[in-house]
Amino acid sequence: MRLLLINANTDPAITARMVALAGPLAGPEVMVSGATARFGARYIATRAAAAIAAHAALDALAEALSGGASPDSILLACFGDPGLAALREVSPVPVSGMAEASLLAAASLGGRIGVLTGGARWVPMLEEYARALGFGDRTLVRAVPQTGAAIAADPDAAIERLAAEARAAVAGGAEVIVLGGAGLAGLAGRLARLVSVPVVDSLAAGVAQALMLARLACSRPAARASPPPGAGEVTGLAQPLASLLGA
Repeated sequence: MRLLLINANTDPAITARMVALAGPLAGPEVMVSGATARFGARYIATRAAAAIAAHAALDALAEALSGGASPDSILLACFGDPGLAALREVSPVPVSGMAEASLLAAASLGGRIGVLTGGARWVPMLEEYARALGFGDRTLVRAVPQTGAAIAADPDAAIERLAAEARAAVAGGAEVIVLGGAGLAGLAGRLARLVSVPVVDSLAAGVAQALMLARLACSRPAARASPPPGAGEVTGLAQPLASLLGA
């Protein structure tokens, strides 16, 4: 089985880190590969960067599909899931998103969900996304000052602050914590020892959902809300993406 991780940030080190972490999660029978955005923000932290990242994720998907064997499942390995619906519209295989997958997993483990991430600007963005998924009344989003990129570079400097924010979320009623973001992947085990409720790693949840969908043999979306545009109706795009949209 082949699992493709799309990093809608432009930092290849984050892609490599997630692929390395996802390999053991997926198991030896799964080949995990990564695709990094060609353009956009090095680490998404604003609405503008997230909007650009949606295009970059589509571009990365098209490039990956044109380059060889098709994956069996795709994980948008970027918390906030920029472009997730658009990826699902054009992808020939199932697409999972880290934020959606982790919220779904957390909803099965507790009532009120605490989401922890890096960077204060992510708080309203993730609150809006949780509402769009139907989890608004159950979700409390908190952030530490460090960005996800800074946390990935020095996790030891962030773990105590993450634990403090997690305990504050628990005091506010959270029964499960989602540790959200590519830069925070792999820290759930350490955080779980410091708080009294389950902790969900967003990368682990995303990998699990992506593999589940592949094993359910959901080869294409059941239906499209609208047909893809014809090849002559798009301009200025990289050729692989133009071809994918015109297929």
